[in-house]
Amino acid sequence: MHSFGMHNNHHQLPCLHCHPHSYIRIVQHLIERCLLLRMSRDQCIKALAEHARIRPLVTLTVWRELVKENREFFQAYFRTISPRLVRGDNFTRHQGRQFHKAPRFARRKR
Repeated sequence: MHSFGMHNNHHQLPCLHCHPHSYIRIVQHLIERCLLLRMSRDQCIKALAEHARIRPLVTLTVWRELVKENREFFQAYFRTISPRLVRGDNFTRHQGRQFHKAPRFARRKR
């Protein structure tokens, strides 16, 4: 079994069913590396699926637990990677949800 190093593309993860704690710790470590690269949740899920062959549901579950345990960190992190979402003190959660649901390629007003 190869070690799971930063520059080793031919690594082998421990079995999720045989060694769940080790597997989850590695997924957590990889998510932390995605955070260092200022990736969004969806970018992280996609990257781990493509490059480490980790199921998106596993990454999403670990991500959600990290957010639950480190809520303040993630609030600051999301503000840092998405500064356009913060529009002063009147910005509410509801407004944030509406902003996220806006069409990705909206027509420009003429």
